[in-house]
Amino acid sequence: MTTDERPEPPLVGDERATLDGFLDFHRATLAWKCAGLSDEQLRERAVPPSSMSLLGLVRHMADVERGWFRNCVGQEDAPALYFSETDRDGEFDNVDTADVAEAFASWQAEIEHARKLVAALPSYDATGTGKTRTYSVRWIVTHMIEEYARHNGHADLLRERIDGVTGE
Repeated sequence: MTTDERPEPPLVGDERATLDGFLDFHRATLAWKCAGLSDEQLRERAVPPSSMSLLGLVRHMADVERGWFRNCVGQEDAPALYFSETDRDGEFDNVDTADVAEAFASWQAEIEHARKLVAALPSYDATGTGKTRTYSVRWIVTHMIEEYARHNGHADLLRERIDGVTGE
């Protein structure tokens, strides 16, 4: 892996700085776990029957960012990028010929859009409405930290399987 240049969350900060800091740390962790690998290595699957790969995780997180921030917080009508009602695991299953650069660019674009949406809000008390519920932005950001943390654990195992590299 490349040098660890992930942003450290503040040790002392208000709620917004702390939660934003942890979310950015976990976003950077997934990128760090993917750094320095070839397209073929990023496509490598975990173990059968799982279709999970590092590229699949990047595509999945692009769709997760998009769903929570564009659709729920921003009230946009943004369809998923990589899965559909008829292809529920498309972000993981369809990586064999996927454009790696496009996936990483889409993921980064969703992150930047999410940052702008959240930064424009007066506080984490703001809400977003999903298909059936209303959520505070505080809940959404906390959920995103949990989502990244869980998938970064998967990324740890995938990376170690690919080339033996480990790291926090």
